[in-house]
Amino acid sequence: MALILCLYEQEVCGYPLSIFFIVVNEFCERFSYYGMRAVLVLYFRYFLRFDDDLATSIYHTFVALCYLTPILGAIVADSWLGKFKTIIYLSIVYAIGQVVMAVSAIHDITDTDRDGTPDNLTLHIVLSMVGLLLIALGTGGIKPCVAAFGGDQFQDHQAKQRSTFFSVFYLCINGGSLLSTIITPILRGQECGIHSQQKCYPLAFGVPAALMVVALVVFIIGSGMYHKTEPQGNIMLDVCKCIGFAIKNRFRHRSSSYPKRMHWMDWAEEKHEKLLIAQIKMVLKVLFLYIPLPMFWTLFDQKGSRWTLQATTMDGNFGSLILQPDQMQTVNPILILTLVPIMDSVVYPLIKKCGLNFTPLRRMTVGMFLAAMAFVAAALVQIQIDVSVYNTYIVWQFVSGLVKYSLMLSWPCMARNRCSITHKHRFPKHLFLLISRATFTITNGANTCEYSREFGFGSSYTLLIPSHFVWGPTCSESISGVEDIQPNSFHMGWQIPQYFLITCGEVVFSVTGLEFSYSQAPSNMKAVLQAGWLFTVAIGNFIVLIVAEIAQIEEQWAEFVLFASLLVAVCVIFSIMAYFYTYMDPAEIEAQFRDKDGTEESDKEELQMQKKDFVDHHNEDDEAKQSKM
Repeated sequence: MALILCLYEQEVCGYPLSIFFIVVNEFCERFSYYGMRAVLVLYFRYFLRFDDDLATSIYHTFVALCYLTPILGAIVADSWLGKFKTIIYLSIVYAIGQVVMAVSAIHDITDTDRDGTPDNLTLHIVLSMVGLLLIALGTGGIKPCVAAFGGDQFQDHQAKQRSTFFSVFYLCINGGSLLSTIITPILRGQECGIHSQQKCYPLAFGVPAALMVVALVVFIIGSGMYHKTEPQGNIMLDVCKCIGFAIKNRFRHRSSSYPKRMHWMDWAEEKHEKLLIAQIKMVLKVLFLYIPLPMFWTLFDQKGSRWTLQATTMDGNFGSLILQPDQMQTVNPILILTLVPIMDSVVYPLIKKCGLNFTPLRRMTVGMFLAAMAFVAAALVQIQIDVSVYNTYIVWQFVSGLVKYSLMLSWPCMARNRCSITHKHRFPKHLFLLISRATFTITNGANTCEYSREFGFGSSYTLLIPSHFVWGPTCSESISGVEDIQPNSFHMGWQIPQYFLITCGEVVFSVTGLEFSYSQAPSNMKAVLQAGWLFTVAIGNFIVLIVAEIAQIEEQWAEFVLFASLLVAVCVIFSIMAYFYTYMDPAEIEAQFRDKDGTEESDKEELQMQKKDFVDHHNEDDEAKQSKM
């Protein structure tokens, strides 16, 4: 026990030694999560062969689950296992999920004929869905625990260090995100395999899995140094019980014969403390403002789905550097690390000097508007892509004599990156590709002939197989191709304006929203509002599913415009709600109720003392009478 206390009290530069293990754990965990997520939609699209809408829907379902499970994690940590054990157990679940995802991407496990194509896609889909479910449970479950557990490590004299810790913690989140979104797309672009070389999704998922194992090991190593608080009961459960009783009691006394109360939560006074009721009123007031917020996340989280798919239709050639479509996501964390200090030290002070009262709710309104403008920019980019011819397509023209032969084709999944997906079935007349080089194999069972050539994205080709085709080493020389439409050269760099706008919106909206929620929350219910904030992210991702699956908008630019229009409408509604919102001082309100409760307790104690004096005096008289007798 003395050794554990000694380890806990060890400090480095004024910080608890245990903090360094927590910071490294967070960096590795965020690398694992964002690295896997960076290539996820492309894995759905090009390995599992989902269409764009289904790939988008599954992606956003996963993200939504990642922001729903924090509520479960908070309940388990606060009322049952405690933060330390919750982080350990759910990190194990998390690591298993990442390993399952890496295994699901190994095409060789079902590629029995060794042609580079999985023969049992159902198995890969089931494994990937199980892996994603475990990851959502793990990452969401530990999300509300790690930062709070880090805060628990500081003692009373380390308030300044505690404040710095949260800044470093946020830096680790963005640092892990930045590095992973650079590295994992590069890993995905490599070729690997046992029997045939394919795009290396196993490596792209395997490295994040390894980082999650490292995160777990590092966290366990620091076990003896942590200050571990016992679970004290979950305030969220108390809030739910109080709200439930208020609703039930109000329903029981719905008759007009019962007097009305100023607030519907006042119906809980028969069972719960007035201070708790007052705190819940403050929370509900903020949660009401949260109602329009999911629409912001509906747009924001499409960076990893629709925008990444949009990048696959663009030219990623930056001179000697060829950028992968999923690497465009790195623009967001780079801009965050740049814009956050600029906003805090330059933009906000300048606005204040101009005499403008840029309140938190006004900032959030501006952030929503900037996100809408980002989607207008995305729509303009999409229109230009469509004008430049949306996809490369090849027109097969079978000339006499070769219809009886079967055709096999291997083509790369992404622009300028070769991968060997092989199709054996009959080809449609127009075959849509995202390629730089395609290899065609013509066979009649006994003979084969390979034809290979470079293709530019957005171009149209007609390949001619002549009637005088002869098998042999020079057979490919008799196949010719005609370029009907020149390649699309619309550059990925045109996505930077939309990334800039959405990141500005994030900085103004998200950072300010967290600050606003913290300042308006009662002292013991900040976790409740944090859970409510994360819940808006989950709802926003569900909205994407509704639009993608129900709206069925054929033109992508029109869908972008629809999302932008919806957010502008919500922005107007939110601005009206913000205008009528009255800022609160939770500490002052709580103090009033505590003083009132203290006065009432004092009155009760004084009355009890008077009763006790009366009883004691009465007993003394009785004893005197008995002694006289």
